[in-house]
Amino acid sequence: MTDAIRPFTLAIPQSDLDDLHRRIDMARWPERETVDDWSQGVPLAALRDFVNHWRHSYDWRPCEAWLNQTGQYITEIDGVDIHFLHVRSKHANATPLVLTHGWPGSVLEFRGVIAALTDPEAHGGKAADAFHCVVPALPGYGFSGKPTASGWGVERIGRAWGTLMERLGYTRWLAQGGDWGAAVTTAIGVQKVEGCAGIHLNMPIARPEAEDLANPGPDELRALAALQHYQQWDSGYSTQQRTRPQTIGYALVDSPVGLAGWIYEKMWAWTDNNGRPEDALTRDAMCDNLMLYWLTGAGASSARLYWESFGSFAPQVIELPVAVSQFPKEIIPAARKWAERVFPALAHWGDMPKGGHFAAWEQPEAFVAELRAGFATMR
Repeated sequence: MTDAIRPFTLAIPQSDLDDLHRRIDMARWPERETVDDWSQGVPLAALRDFVNHWRHSYDWRPCEAWLNQTGQYITEIDGVDIHFLHVRSKHANATPLVLTHGWPGSVLEFRGVIAALTDPEAHGGKAADAFHCVVPALPGYGFSGKPTASGWGVERIGRAWGTLMERLGYTRWLAQGGDWGAAVTTAIGVQKVEGCAGIHLNMPIARPEAEDLANPGPDELRALAALQHYQQWDSGYSTQQRTRPQTIGYALVDSPVGLAGWIYEKMWAWTDNNGRPEDALTRDAMCDNLMLYWLTGAGASSARLYWESFGSFAPQVIELPVAVSQFPKEIIPAARKWAERVFPALAHWGDMPKGGHFAAWEQPEAFVAELRAGFATMR
């Protein structure tokens, strides 16, 4: 049966890890940059140091064990295998919640929040805060299958998540996401996918109109400055991936150093740090995430989502209840005024004191508190 839910166990062959090490050892490095900062990209010394950790100090097996212990499954939807984590709360009446990651993240973005969401009483909450967590990998990402034909944009993914939740027996559920997860979750809300009762976004998709630009307030000025910085200095990767994903895919699938540089830069640019990615995320956690791209050869297939759906990062009216948590170092922020136009049923808006683009990963406690508060009126 194509709609079967199959348990999934990871057992990466040692030969795959040996091959990774061999490729790192054989890497041909460029000369150092001609500046003393990150303005030309990841500094040579910084990437060498990170890759040296990946090669000589990092151990993949604990991550593999965590994934196996957490509960992994695969189900085929529209001809593509969808890999997902499924962790049920001990509270039978907990609210089902689908959490969607983005690029260059993975299901591991949510590793630090699953326990608190499913077992709130052990993490400062109460039984009424409990969720059953479903964490799928986007098509073409991680251990999900890679679409062999075009058409897998965020709208289709959103409908697929509805199918997934139905197969799990969840008739009423909530959805959360940032980055591509925000686009998928927005698509769920716009399409009113059956069963979804409300959504939470940590990257709300809303933009200014002419009247806003004429007399912007302080929060609008901050958002406009961040948007300008993104467009001018930080969007080259997206232009490449939305126009020529196959071309960049050859380098990302073949070269671990190339993949590391491509992703490590975003861990610097998109986190709330003091100058180094390691200020916000541990090296081992970054390596774990990197491995989900390397081991699966997902460089091209993950980039292809930009080709499929980059135009979906446009404001759309969502009539379902919406909760928003805005973290200060978000790369594409929105002012509340802009959001209220497209989210007429805005139920919660949280301005957070610290954190960046990878909200659940960087600030797990604050993220959990925001989901509890934001979803309180939607359960």
